[in-house]
Amino acid sequence: MPFELKILGSNSATPVFNRHQSSQLLQIENEYFLIDCGEATQHQLIRFKIKFNKINHIFISHLHGDHVLGLPGLISTMHLNGRQRELHLYGPPGLNEILTLQLKYSETILSYDIHFHELDAKESKTILDLDNLTVQTIPLNHRIDCCGFLFKEKPKKRRINKETLPPETSLLNIIKLKNGEDVYEGEKLVLKNEEMTFPPRKSRSFAYCSDTRYTETILPMIKDIDLLYHESTFLDDMKERAIETFHTTALEAATLAKKANVKRLIIGHFSSRYKELEPLLEEAKTVFTNSSLAIEGNNFSVSDD
Repeated sequence: MPFELKILGSNSATPVFNRHQSSQLLQIENEYFLIDCGEATQHQLIRFKIKFNKINHIFISHLHGDHVLGLPGLISTMHLNGRQRELHLYGPPGLNEILTLQLKYSETILSYDIHFHELDAKESKTILDLDNLTVQTIPLNHRIDCCGFLFKEKPKKRRINKETLPPETSLLNIIKLKNGEDVYEGEKLVLKNEEMTFPPRKSRSFAYCSDTRYTETILPMIKDIDLLYHESTFLDDMKERAIETFHTTALEAATLAKKANVKRLIIGHFSSRYKELEPLLEEAKTVFTNSSLAIEGNNFSVSDD
């Protein structure tokens, strides 16, 4: 089943050099999660042929415009397209007020319900718990309240070996086998789990670390994850500017990836001062080889093998 991240926007502050503002789409199995929603996000969704109504959960890291100003337009377009299914929005205090006022003064009554989930950027909490995954907040260090998001699949069940499983096996016993149990009739072992099943598929993980200064407080949360997106607004020769503006350099993002032993790093949220992005990638790779640029339209998949 898919676990795939698509980059929709990768620039900071303003759109330049054909780069748009922050937004990503994460697909886990049949669920689509939108993470941040800078200007032109809905244009990018159209460009990459993604159906708006597949998105039921939207996560907003903080209220700076390059992460949220695309949201009113997207919500309105969903309404104009006749959406009926409820939409869940996760974001900092004030997001509800911003959208409610926009709808109030445009005299818009949406065709669907919005459920606001207000986030606490001071401590990590589980904000979504589905059958197959959880989403937790990652407190970050930005000029205003800001948090990242950690998506983790839950442990999966064992897989049935159809070649060894007797054809008359009941559904109840198949469930026991998937749960890792042996099957007995009285005290007699009739189905040995290790002979009837394969190990479960891998549970995958992705962390989105939006605007933040370099902070090692996030290391326990991102340790050993499969895929890390971390903002890398500047090259390290602009480190003082990064500290002043509460951002991170490519070298610092790579350092965090290495210390956390993540499998792969994606860097993004590029400053408008950089027309060419290869220097940022080269800098990151001096510390963490498996680094990639958040190029819009690119997909990053995580296998469950």
